[in-house]
Amino acid sequence: MLRNLGIVEVPSKNSSPNGGEHRVAVRRFAGQTLLEWVTRRMTEALLLDHVAVVADTEHAQQLTNSLPADLSVFVSDPEHDSVTRLAAAVRHYQPSAVVRVDLENPFIDPTMIDRLVSRAESYGCCDYMGYCSARGGSALLAQLGVLAEWCRAEAVLLADQKATQIAERSHLTRFIYSRPDIFQLRLLPVPKPLDRNDLRLSLKVEEDWEHAQLILDALGPENLDWQRIAHLLDEQPAIRERMAALNREVQMV
Repeated sequence: MLRNLGIVEVPSKNSSPNGGEHRVAVRRFAGQTLLEWVTRRMTEALLLDHVAVVADTEHAQQLTNSLPADLSVFVSDPEHDSVTRLAAAVRHYQPSAVVRVDLENPFIDPTMIDRLVSRAESYGCCDYMGYCSARGGSALLAQLGVLAEWCRAEAVLLADQKATQIAERSHLTRFIYSRPDIFQLRLLPVPKPLDRNDLRLSLKVEEDWEHAQLILDALGPENLDWQRIAHLLDEQPAIRERMAALNREVQMV
């Protein structure tokens, strides 16, 4: 039985009307597909026993071809929502817990994953462990791009039973952390150098890709820990200004 399963979810067409996530998954980043890059970053975490990609049947084969043989793909129905898909993956792999990472986070930091898992396992009763901003609330909606989320497997299965509305079922962990009446939640503070409005490392729009390439060119693929990235951006006020503007635009949508 797996203790901690890392999961990268490639959203299905049911959860994303634009249906472009499979194209994002195979887009090139640092000489490989984005999906391979993100999953490889996750495998560097010491406390993950296995890393799996959750994808729908329509694009599973194409995504599988872009992954190394030691990483697995869990295939789901393209009509299934996020909660259904991840609950099915839990039943298949039977882990004690899952660590979920967004596909658009190429700067996910393995040390942050290990810190998250270690703290979650130190609590006797915990259903969800994530990061929070000093301004209050989960950091999930911030586009920091270096953070992961930990969920107890039983909490995932309970969410599958309890989430009834379409909006609730569109994003597993958003449902879990929004229901403290059902789930035991724990939050870790975001490291201070990252807890700011002018950092944005997730790849949501084309300009995010441009910023990511600048960071990659400056630091190289072997030096992308969050401390180096934060220090680099401290010296790039123009980029931080654009990141802040993009964050404001997202908050207004």
